[in-house]
Amino acid sequence: MDLKELTAFQTILQEGSFAKAAAKLNYAQSTITNQIQRLEKELGFQLFDRGWEAELTPAGQIYAAEVERLIQHWHYASDQAKAIAREETGTLRIGLLEMLARQIMPEALWRFREEKPQIACHFVIGNTDLIAGELRRKQLDFAICGEPPDLSGLRFEPLHEERIVFAAAKDHPLHQRGGGRLPFQELLPYPMVVGGPTCLYYLHLSRQLARFDSMPILHSVNQISAIPGFAARSPFIGVVLASTPLPDGVLPLAVDWEEHKIPIGLLERRDTAYPSAARKRLIGIIKEVWFNEA
Repeated sequence: MDLKELTAFQTILQEGSFAKAAAKLNYAQSTITNQIQRLEKELGFQLFDRGWEAELTPAGQIYAAEVERLIQHWHYASDQAKAIAREETGTLRIGLLEMLARQIMPEALWRFREEKPQIACHFVIGNTDLIAGELRRKQLDFAICGEPPDLSGLRFEPLHEERIVFAAAKDHPLHQRGGGRLPFQELLPYPMVVGGPTCLYYLHLSRQLARFDSMPILHSVNQISAIPGFAARSPFIGVVLASTPLPDGVLPLAVDWEEHKIPIGLLERRDTAYPSAARKRLIGIIKEVWFNEA
């Protein structure tokens, strides 16, 4: 068997018929049929009940469960051969939170290029919800982001913890109050600028707010790095992550509340059994840079 035969078989499963698989692969239908016939001859059993639709035989159903792993292993072996020859080419697609794109990835990409100059990187910047969706749709090879609420089909490796910070202009009444840490309820009369509902900290903040009778007016911004700009104008309070840079004149508030740590880490699909050498090396470099920064 060869990779074309396995790919033809997998595409038939995905598309539901020989004709649709042929169209997707830009083959004549007879080519797909011949590839499956060769595969069946090599295996020694029939994979499909012939008909208008591609119905698997019982033996074909068992074999289908192993095809994805076989194809991944085939690509892995090919990638390893390229690595040995130092002729690696291709593109890695990485999902990132905005703060990582700014703080970690420039250094990590510089180091990665020193080792693998022929590998291009395509970065998708977004929140955890968006990144997890792209990963599930196989639009990304891996991601460094928060831990999504739904981890079905995904694997998360924590690398770091983020804190939630409340920030306001230095002339804000709460900065003028003096004394020790502010009770959380003293923030409630002031409008807050927060990330959107899919933001890392939104659920934690919502739970905290739900404990009080009164609620602040919440203005949402889907890009956390933009929030400090709103907080520069009193009476707004910006709710950001500790890694978010604050402009001159915007200072964190010392707040007494049930603080939550938010895990940030490596997010991958569980069906990726054989990661490429280039992908493994980039992940390793990201971890090295991150722990050195810490």
